[in-house]
Amino acid sequence: MSLTIADLEKLQTQHPDLKFELVDGDIIIMSPSDYCSEEVGGELLRLLANWVKPRKLGRVTGSSAGFIMPNGDLLAPDVAFVSADKLRESPRSYAEIVPDLVVEIKSSTDKIKKLTRKIERFIELGVSVAILVDPDKHLVTVYRPNAEAVELGDDDKLTLPNLLPGWEVQVRELWPVVF
Repeated sequence: MSLTIADLEKLQTQHPDLKFELVDGDIIIMSPSDYCSEEVGGELLRLLANWVKPRKLGRVTGSSAGFIMPNGDLLAPDVAFVSADKLRESPRSYAEIVPDLVVEIKSSTDKIKKLTRKIERFIELGVSVAILVDPDKHLVTVYRPNAEAVELGDDDKLTLPNLLPGWEVQVRELWPVVF
């Protein structure tokens, strides 16, 4: 039996404390992130939003924003960017749009293979850039359609020249500080 967005919305109403995705007609319950992964996601979201908003380039969202993809899947990347040209106003529902950029952050319980498949799915569905962040290895992998994935370490700079010209962040700045 293939489930729909309406089924997911009904389940979400019955269980408001849970987060879900809909993939190939199956509802997937999303577990909370570990603290480190959420801190990395928050930092990346902050860095992106602080660049995007004053320039009115688009919208940056966190892991609770759902996107209805062209194939009917409802996906919620850890961080997403949608250009202003594609989304002039924020909807009060799931966004029926393919984000320009998605970021998935490996939590302590995630498997890299599963996250890589999710990233590849985003690219297949039309995402321009997908980023996989692995806090354990201090590694950021950038995926683009029809291109080899590029791995970045602490000494590298993450840039997105086609989406956000001029924006850059030193990879080591993404990791939580130690006090």
